[in-house]
Amino acid sequence: MNAIITGVAGYVPDYVLTNEELSRMVDTNDEWIMTRVGIKERRILKGEGLGTSYMATKAAENLIQKTGVDPDSIDALIVTTTTPDYKFPSTASLTLGRLGLKNAFAFDFSAACCGFLYSLDVAAQMIRTGRCKKIIVIGADKMSSMVDYTDRQTCVLFGDGAGAVLVEGTEEKGIGVQDAYFRTDGIGYPYLHMEVGGSVNPPTKENAETPAAYLYQEGRTVFRYAVTAMSDDVLEIMKRNDLQADDVQWVVPHEANLRIIETVAKRAEVPMDKVMVNIDHYGNTSAATIPLALWDFEDKLKKGDNIIFTAFGAGFVHGASFYKWAYDGVSK
Repeated sequence: MNAIITGVAGYVPDYVLTNEELSRMVDTNDEWIMTRVGIKERRILKGEGLGTSYMATKAAENLIQKTGVDPDSIDALIVTTTTPDYKFPSTASLTLGRLGLKNAFAFDFSAACCGFLYSLDVAAQMIRTGRCKKIIVIGADKMSSMVDYTDRQTCVLFGDGAGAVLVEGTEEKGIGVQDAYFRTDGIGYPYLHMEVGGSVNPPTKENAETPAAYLYQEGRTVFRYAVTAMSDDVLEIMKRNDLQADDVQWVVPHEANLRIIETVAKRAEVPMDKVMVNIDHYGNTSAATIPLALWDFEDKLKKGDNIIFTAFGAGFVHGASFYKWAYDGVSK
């Protein structure tokens, strides 16, 4: 028994935050942003009381409708996120409740921008054991909830969104999850974190409006580590599976920075027309970037395509995986 993706869907908010609008908020401009990170616009979730579970539910609803899967046949639901609605209950439990799933259990998974990559592998192992037959895996983040829109270095990078996949078991050979290479360095805290909000530094009236209450990133250091880790991980997964560049139909990277993506592709000797890129219109949506890329490019995928996923996130966590696509893609 192996695990395959049998459907992909997504959701992004209606509100589009453009570079031109950001230039009225902080000292920046379209040329500066495009040159350094390759982002033209990003989606922002507006509306009182709307959090990550709202987008996760929308993506899952789209997935269920698109695939025609019986909701009562879903065994588990995983939401991977860095921006949960609450400390507890889990965002997955809220999503499951809104979907009305009767026979599934649900849990959150946290691995920053690697969350979807890691949770997809967890779902694959759950399928392989025979404990589950159908699992919905959702990557969702409301990054705008932790961004300081007076910080020109970080506010241009992030957007909100959710992507969902249906994972099922198959006995067909030669498709599905093939291999994964994951690593955690454990050295990333000083360079990428949000200080306020956890048990070490709980939120108070005094720290709620300080810079420590928002996402902090030391851009140059994170860039250097991300380029090295993602490149090395892609090359390692290719080596382990005897893959040459010509054997790879698609590379699906975490969409953090266009220059990172281009460097990873260059080191793997994979041309950019084989790399899924949508950072220009979504920005960095953290755990949602990879499933949203699959959603955008699904109609270009063919059964048997060799796909390499790769991601890098806070911690530092990183990795790559090898997947053989299981069906001819359809338009979203």
